[in-house]
Amino acid sequence: MLELQGEAFGAMRQSYGGDTLNTAVYLARCGHAQGLQVSYATALGDDALSAGLMARWRAEGLVLDAVRTIAGRLPGLYQIAVDADGERRFSYWRNDSAARAYFDTAGGQTPLELQAAGIDAFYFSGISLAVLPPAGRLRLLALARRVRRRGALVAFDNNYRPRLWATASQARANFAAACAASSIAFMTLDDDMALHESSDESARLTALFALPCPEVVVKRGATSTLVRCLAQPLLEVAAVAVPKIVDTTAAGDSFAAAYLARRLAGSDAASAARAGNRLAARVIAHPGALIDAAAMADLLSAPGAL
Repeated sequence: MLELQGEAFGAMRQSYGGDTLNTAVYLARCGHAQGLQVSYATALGDDALSAGLMARWRAEGLVLDAVRTIAGRLPGLYQIAVDADGERRFSYWRNDSAARAYFDTAGGQTPLELQAAGIDAFYFSGISLAVLPPAGRLRLLALARRVRRRGALVAFDNNYRPRLWATASQARANFAAACAASSIAFMTLDDDMALHESSDESARLTALFALPCPEVVVKRGATSTLVRCLAQPLLEVAAVAVPKIVDTTAAGDSFAAAYLARRLAGSDAASAARAGNRLAARVIAHPGALIDAAAMADLLSAPGAL
């Protein structure tokens, strides 16, 4: 989506973002040294804004042959305002965005489905499911199961936004199906508690650790990250302190990117979680969803790099 940063009726800076796009960009940066090829699948229009997004994504190293162009459609748009503590307020204009129509192919397959046999790792989110119509959700979940059956990694990030769902029960059913199809589940605890309308953190952690996927990563903001891998002791990895939080946008998205980069490089889950926490801490110390690559360059070159 296109991103407008700033206060309503004041000066605004135009950028771009979106949860899975943020993860794709950070994954491409983190995985560049190991030769990781990151493809992004979405739909855009045939307008100048869509062309501008494509140019910028290519410059970030993303492969875009799974992007569909839908004539007459436009990208989504959101405006973000950040308070003194770095917390966000969003306003969205995306009900008719091109991305919602990605799977509207009149009986044919999308570029993503056609490429399924060659995918080594597949990442999607609760927002990916939420913005699609019911038929599109079914196709996305079927694709995830197909990729997983081949032995490839499938990762799901819960990212629950209530306003995108008709009911919480509808979201819960889709999230359960997504977790069942996945080998790694990234679960933001606050989002999970909101989804299940629960204030019992202990009960929700028990439920998350009982999910059917082999690896469950529980993100808890400034509190330590928890990782449950089957047949292994529970891991607790300390968060990285941030002296000044500027903007919490993309904290979880960047964590997932660094975590996946390390896991795909063969690192263990504890090392991956440490990398995720380091990158998330760096991202929230800067404004916007996608920070300048130079602002994280030292993390990529340090020993035990992202």
